[in-house]
Amino acid sequence: MVNRKDMDCFALQGEARGGDSFAEDDMSASTPVLRISQLDAYELDTALEQLVWTQLSRCFQYFKPGFLTPCEAELKALLQLLLWRFTVYSHGATVGQSLLNIRYCNDVSRAHGFQPLIRRQKLWFGLWTIGEKWLKERAYRLFLNRPAESPLLKVRRILDIFSGVAKVASLLNFLHFLRRGRFPTLTERLLGMRVVFAGSPGAHDVGYQYVNRELLWHGFAEFLIFLLPLVGAWRLRARALLAPPQRELGPPGTECALCGEWPTMAHTAGCRHVFCYYCIKSHMMAEVSFSCPCCGQEAQDLEPVKIQMEMTRFQ
Repeated sequence: MVNRKDMDCFALQGEARGGDSFAEDDMSASTPVLRISQLDAYELDTALEQLVWTQLSRCFQYFKPGFLTPCEAELKALLQLLLWRFTVYSHGATVGQSLLNIRYCNDVSRAHGFQPLIRRQKLWFGLWTIGEKWLKERAYRLFLNRPAESPLLKVRRILDIFSGVAKVASLLNFLHFLRRGRFPTLTERLLGMRVVFAGSPGAHDVGYQYVNRELLWHGFAEFLIFLLPLVGAWRLRARALLAPPQRELGPPGTECALCGEWPTMAHTAGCRHVFCYYCIKSHMMAEVSFSCPCCGQEAQDLEPVKIQMEMTRFQ
């Protein structure tokens, strides 16, 4: 049987654990989140929305072109609504924030420590973020190709004024965010939704081996891209081999030495072999010191082949 002393010990341990969790929430709420983490979360959310929309568009790729155009704004708003419902509304954090171990907290509340978002903040956040994007796309299609006398143009001018004021306010808010590190968007500032750590912020060990390997590989690839056009591949091959590569060509003037087909607009480049004009011209433009792949002789000025030579196929 459990005596009273053991029960008191269990109660003290539970209080200690609860105190540790509250202390952890207080520390996560008071520790400032890096500006780059907040901006990265926004970029991840944007990439996720674009990825979901791309996958949805592929489902209708075999339909009539422009099948989704009339309802494109509504479909995008529906996808954003679903993402908001299962991220911010359910967990108080977007997908990008969850990946970076951050979340929203209620900065309007005067209570001490971490305070989750209230339902009204979540609803207004969804209305502003989703409704703003939908209104922009729908208004653009609504006012497109309207006559100058249309009364809708007055509404458009009013919306343009509000849009300009909102852009200026967003710019000022972003400059203030760069200085203070809080509220990267104007919507978050107006609603009092501050980004904090979802758990205890700890030091992360970052390994740079992968980054160094990628940098070396990309540098080597760029060097090859720069070097290969300067090196005559055909010329090096002709010099490296003891004998030039032999190809079984047809009668003179009946086969292009590059593509092996009947030469179109046959030209020579200083040797006895014949080339299509586009074949030899493209190779000479890509490689300054181009050499004939059959005899290894360096190409010179192009000269058209006489008609008698082209007609040998029919003799």
